[in-house]
Amino acid sequence: MNDAAVGFDTSWLDLREPADHYSRSEDLARVVSRQLGQRPSISVLDLGCGTGSNLRATAPLLGPVQHWTLVDHDEALLAAAIDRLSGWATSAERDSSGLILHKDGKCITVRCVGADLAYDLEGVLEVGADLYTASALFDLVSDDTIATLAANVARHRAAFFTTLIYNGAQRWTPKHEADAEMTAAFRRHQGRDKGFGPAAGPIAPLLIAAAFDEAGYAVLEGDSGWRLGAANLALIDTLAAGFAAAVRETGQVPEPTVDDWLRVRRTGALVGHTDILALPG
Repeated sequence: MNDAAVGFDTSWLDLREPADHYSRSEDLARVVSRQLGQRPSISVLDLGCGTGSNLRATAPLLGPVQHWTLVDHDEALLAAAIDRLSGWATSAERDSSGLILHKDGKCITVRCVGADLAYDLEGVLEVGADLYTASALFDLVSDDTIATLAANVARHRAAFFTTLIYNGAQRWTPKHEADAEMTAAFRRHQGRDKGFGPAAGPIAPLLIAAAFDEAGYAVLEGDSGWRLGAANLALIDTLAAGFAAAVRETGQVPEPTVDDWLRVRRTGALVGHTDILALPG
């Protein structure tokens, strides 16, 4: 689900993190571990890091010494990332450049950078890294942003790993007669400008795969769809409210229909996501 539909505050990011982590493709995680986890040291650039959830999920796949640069435009989220990561680690030390974390035999240094990727993506990418990564980001950005990203990563011959890209699949339980109409409107909303120009929305996985394939990378994809049920009712309720709010903004579905759709208490939801790993040839 596109975060722009429900906001980027810490309460939402905390609510979605468990589902994000268990939904990530296990097949791709194994390939990441096999291809990158054997390196004794690795540098990682995490784009749109939020509260550091992507680090918490990806660090166990990588080697014993890791150097992470976390990038986000929201200073409050970067501060939350420092707090969340300090609590997640077995031990955490703060120094002048960020954090030094110890977790499960790994030493992880963390540096936070405040930057707006909509205006300074190329500058951020120039930092350089062995692995460029992001989670739940690329359906928000434009086709041109994806092309710029792929070209810069390929120039460095670095690896690229992104998770939880919304791919347009959506299903609610119980069903409602307006589900198809609502989903069509939501997908239209996904294509609106989220700060990077017209957003790629659910075709983002196709664009990313094509861009890296053209750059000569080996591209692997995995399913990371949310399959939510009784253990996720708070997340489902928040999703439904954000979904309906986005639909209202399009004006494509009559208000009484949206109201009636919202009156249904959902007990399950499927939200399609795709993970992509691109490795230089």
